[in-house]
Amino acid sequence: MIPDDSVLAETGLPPARQGRILLIACGALAREILDLRAANGWSHLDLQCLPANLHLWPDRITAAVEETVLARRADYDGIFVVYADCGTGGLLAAKCRELGVEMVEGPHCYSFFEGNAAFAARAEDEITAFYLTDFLVRQFDAFVWRPMGLDRHPELRDMLFGNYTKLVYQAQTEDASLDARAEDCAARLGLAYERRFTGYGDLAGALARLR
Repeated sequence: MIPDDSVLAETGLPPARQGRILLIACGALAREILDLRAANGWSHLDLQCLPANLHLWPDRITAAVEETVLARRADYDGIFVVYADCGTGGLLAAKCRELGVEMVEGPHCYSFFEGNAAFAARAEDEITAFYLTDFLVRQFDAFVWRPMGLDRHPELRDMLFGNYTKLVYQAQTEDASLDARAEDCAARLGLAYERRFTGYGDLAGALARLR
């Protein structure tokens, strides 16, 4: 059973202690990883999610991943880190190399959901795009609106988002209710709206290679 998004944001997800390979992932990816595991019968993969709200303090991600790897590595045949760089400035990749564990490729989840090559090809044309995933649409207030102080000071919106031109909703699933919520997020930010179905992108391939 997948915990509520607020639990994934604040607490994360403990491992089920079943499977040979432990995935250490961001709580924002829990649903996608569990859906992929169920759809493909990847019973050899176990999942532990760290709190998604670590993304509000990316300088804490590397230490949290290291602590989890050291605590769990004796219990599994292997560990795979399902974080991209995620604002760590290369520190997470360096730590994973030091620990001898692999991680998903890409600068952030927006890139690997779209496909790293495709995202890079669009980069110059979308420098003014603001991205949301399924999780971030559901948790828009907790991860965007309130942390940026827009609930208290809505007048800051144009200062914070004035250089953006559109909101791109990278949809992992076909969900009309999420589409409507994402369009509302764009309106609240004063941005044009684009929905782009990405599915699971490079994440699916990265997990499929784990045997």
